[in-house]
Amino acid sequence: MSSASTTFTMPPELSAAEPPEARGLDRDEVRLLVARERSPVRHTTFRALPSVLRRGDLVVVNTSDTEPAAVDGHRADGRPVTVHVSGPAPDQLHVVELRTPDGQRVADGVAGEGIALPCGVVATLLTGHPDPRVATGSRLWRARIPVAGGLRAWLAEAGRPIRYSYVDRRWPIDAYRTVFARSDGEFGSAEMPSAGRPFTSGILNALHARGVGVARIVLHTGVSSLEAGEVPLPERYRVPPETADAVNAVRAAGGRVVAVGTTTTRALETAAAPDGFVTASDGWTHLVLGPDRPARVVDGLVTGWHEPQASHLLLLEAVAGARLVSRAYAAALEHRYRWHEFGDSCLLLPAQSVRRSG
Repeated sequence: MSSASTTFTMPPELSAAEPPEARGLDRDEVRLLVARERSPVRHTTFRALPSVLRRGDLVVVNTSDTEPAAVDGHRADGRPVTVHVSGPAPDQLHVVELRTPDGQRVADGVAGEGIALPCGVVATLLTGHPDPRVATGSRLWRARIPVAGGLRAWLAEAGRPIRYSYVDRRWPIDAYRTVFARSDGEFGSAEMPSAGRPFTSGILNALHARGVGVARIVLHTGVSSLEAGEVPLPERYRVPPETADAVNAVRAAGGRVVAVGTTTTRALETAAAPDGFVTASDGWTHLVLGPDRPARVVDGLVTGWHEPQASHLLLLEAVAGARLVSRAYAAALEHRYRWHEFGDSCLLLPAQSVRRSG
């Protein structure tokens, strides 16, 4: 997998350790950095987003709900372990990640191992994922988790949101859900599609008043803890007909398609033909955006701030170009923006003079 051109060192103290509400802010009062081609970087708050966009633009959001996908258990030798349920796999299996109670990756899992979980449930590791030939030490596993009544109902009782070490206490599941999250009966996202977190009903109303459309897709994301060099894994997505029609109409009229998050971008680009025409579709996306596959339909991107060497940086560069992304990250570090799911936001608006083609 290619490496992003954007390189930087993130001071640990810039990690947002709690939701902005815990700091006395509304969701839409987090900071927003606006990076445009051939314009100075602008520093404002997310509440100003509608004023930055133009009448005729289209904002596309991900409505995937967030599951309480972390559950505590014990290995056969009694060692405590946390199981992160990343999402479904074929054949009634699920993809899981094992972590120690302090958040470290478990590197000695073995195929056939059973993990004792609450309510008498036992998760059995079957094969490594995505490579089923791996029988020891896989980061992700395909596992069988037999639960009477269904996994989602059990997690609602036994689970909690996935939390990494930079978040210093537990927060309720509502802190990890966006204003447009919808449960459609499927297993949702293992981790919040966090670029959408700063949106509020007030922002959505202001977009409408501005003449900016809002359309919806679904992409259920798995655990985000990819290691350096790992390719983004397949994810379930859906681009409904009304969204495909809205995107095509906006493009034909010369407006901009602004995706909220890397998840939305991946879904839209999966549904886009080489000329940028979007067709309603659903299933599993294997698309990896980067130098060999730039964006075809997304003209702008609302995003959070990603860690150094994260695969998300390649996607950002595929939409906005390496120069603009690097400039945005340099400004964010200089002005001490906050990172991660409870952090600040960025709006990338590359030049729109030439429609992208694949």
